[in-house]
Amino acid sequence: MTKLGEYLHTRSINKSEVSRKTGLSKPRLSELTINPTAKLRVEELYLVALAISVDPGELLKYVCEGVTLVNQK
Repeated sequence: MTKLGEYLHTRSINKSEVSRKTGLSKPRLSELTINPTAKLRVEELYLVALAISVDPGELLKYVCEGVTLVNQK
């Protein structure tokens, strides 16, 4: 499961409703929540944040938790 998948799961968010509100296909949303190699585009993250009524910055911070600069490790 991806960080986006964890976020939606822990908040009991219905992915079908997110798909409907965002216009993202159900297969694409499933890929973004299950496949760790899937690349989440910023526009997709923004739409998901709007659909679930959270600050896009909060969702970005959660999804990118642990990402650091090369020299910052």
